[in-house]
Amino acid sequence: MAHLIRNLKVPPNSASLEEARKRTFEFFRMACRSIPSVMDIYNLQDVVTPSELRSSVAAQIRKNAHVTNPKVIDMLLFKGMEEFRNVVEHSKQRHHIIGQYVVGKGLVQDLEPKDEGISNFLKNFYKSNYA
Repeated sequence: MAHLIRNLKVPPNSASLEEARKRTFEFFRMACRSIPSVMDIYNLQDVVTPSELRSSVAAQIRKNAHVTNPKVIDMLLFKGMEEFRNVVEHSKQRHHIIGQYVVGKGLVQDLEPKDEGISNFLKNFYKSNYA
């Protein structure tokens, strides 16, 4: 795992959309290879499977699939690499990982049907923190 962190460098700007796309796939592969280690670091075996975590990472990447500007993609990759570094270096706590990648939007969807009495303020708060 340490070799992944050492080799994690911010690449120069992508020359084309195809190059940015290739870097995105490389980042996704690197993140997927680290899932078993991340699950061990944060003891996530009781709340999520590696497959579900992989799907969550893919969903995070796919939500920016509409972006076609290579510079914007590079900036998003930089932010993704920083997030990856924070996760791998154990700079986050277990509940951060669960809230961001395991529960995510599911928390808001789970609350609405069974907790109809919840105020709009709290619903908006949950959306802003977990969306």
